[in-house]
Amino acid sequence: MLNITLDATSTEYLTEILTQENITTDELVKQLLHDRWLALKSRPTILERMGGYPEILLQGPENLSDRDFRKQEILNQVQMHHDRQQADPCLPSS
Repeated sequence: MLNITLDATSTEYLTEILTQENITTDELVKQLLHDRWLALKSRPTILERMGGYPEILLQGPENLSDRDFRKQEILNQVQMHHDRQQADPCLPSS
């Protein structure tokens, strides 16, 4: 059993919540405790939810973090795609 003393404002809040949600004080306290407990548990990071580092990114050149290198790599890919389109105009553009 849990006994607490509430001020007038908190009592009003409690009464309004119980009325609106149509639940007992025990149910409300249990729900609040559960919600608070879930909030305290550490959530997995996005990387952990995705299953770790994407291996394909780890297998690329080490200097992918260099903006100029990435820009050149993108330019090369676009140029290769353009050259293939020019060589065979029947290829679908993607």
